[in-house]
Amino acid sequence: MPDANSEKPLCLDQFLKLTGIAGTGGQAKLMIQGGEILVNGEVEIRRRRKLTAGDVVEADGRTYSPDDFLSGR
Repeated sequence: MPDANSEKPLCLDQFLKLTGIAGTGGQAKLMIQGGEILVNGEVEIRRRRKLTAGDVVEADGRTYSPDDFLSGR
């Protein structure tokens, strides 16, 4: 049985919507597929890329961390 405190995966497209980087899932998809999003310094084109604690997401020259979203899930 999985631990109730274990982290649930957070996908890149979900993260973009949660943070307000993208207003909609469609916008998140276009941003990711357009090469506008970096994860840990590298262009990421997979919408369902699982983010983990310590990852760094970059969009429009700003840096974001999924850590707060992961700990609250």
